Amino acid sequence: MPETYWTVRWPDGTEERLYSPSSVVAELFEAGKSYPIDDFQTRSRIAMERASNRVERKFGFACSSAMAQLDRIETRITQFKYAGGEIACLDISQ
Repeated sequence: MPETYWTVRWPDGTEERLYSPSSVVAELFEAGKSYPIDDFQTRSRIAMERASNRVERKFGFACSSAMAQLDRIETRITQFKYAGGEIACLDISQ
């Protein structure tokens, strides 16, 4: 369950490095691909919930870091929700 970092480009052109306690993000995102905002949000929820669940199965407690990352993603998405655009996944690394 390697920690994984993924870099995204938001619709305003800013880039951000995101965190996952698990490589599950590589199952839902592909480097070099862009996602409509709603799709990105759905995939992020699934990824962070799966990552947290994997941590819970291994260590007996959910991963607060995964859920905090999801909160930050969802907060950031609210800025773009009605403006449209896509979020690009630039890189996924362990």
